[in-house]
Amino acid sequence: MQVVILAGGLGTRLSEETDFIPKPMVKIGPEPILVHLMRYFASFGHSKFVIAAGYKHEVISDYFQDFDESWDIKIVNTGLGASTGGRILLLEEHLEENFMLTYGDGLGDVDLPKLEAAFNERKYIALVTAVRPPARFGSLRVEADLVTSFNEKNPQDEGWINGGFFICNKSVLKYITDLEEPFEGKPISGLVKDRMLGVHQHTGWWHPMDTLRDKRQLEEIWESGSIPWVRLA
Repeated sequence: MQVVILAGGLGTRLSEETDFIPKPMVKIGPEPILVHLMRYFASFGHSKFVIAAGYKHEVISDYFQDFDESWDIKIVNTGLGASTGGRILLLEEHLEENFMLTYGDGLGDVDLPKLEAAFNERKYIALVTAVRPPARFGSLRVEADLVTSFNEKNPQDEGWINGGFFICNKSVLKYITDLEEPFEGKPISGLVKDRMLGVHQHTGWWHPMDTLRDKRQLEEIWESGSIPWVRLA
């Protein structure tokens, strides 16, 4: 199945790394996070990619000029002003009937065959992967000036959030009416209203790269050698 990757945003919360490159080109170990993500999809046989570039799109284009994998990669400059919904809309002529869709700055060990099976069985227009966000803060119980308990925050306390790793039918485009409209706004709300947004609840590993702290955590995982998003052949 075709894989669409949203890779056009500014990455302002990672500005230490993104003054000269787009966020999906920030490296984790030897390669950009975008390439790690593409390798994950390709390990399941999904090697036809459409990358919705924008901010510093030429950096992405230059990187893949001499790329050594025999993947089908199409890079489309969707501009600086478009939001996530607008970028999808601008890809209309490049989209297949059904396509996977995800963000270029997040990794996970999502069961893609299970995702496909759920999408094909339920006949929704779109299916989103719901994840538990990584726990960021511990909790304290305080009495007067004394801490009486300290607990690391449990990710299960966080509820479900949008983890990317969508599958969409091309008819999703009818829900996007404005290039500046985030896909996560009115388009998703419209799908929910029409009961056309299914969900795959992913209880495995997932990690965004929103901040420098996130990047460092991903680097530590890479350096550990126990890497959830790398599948052995």
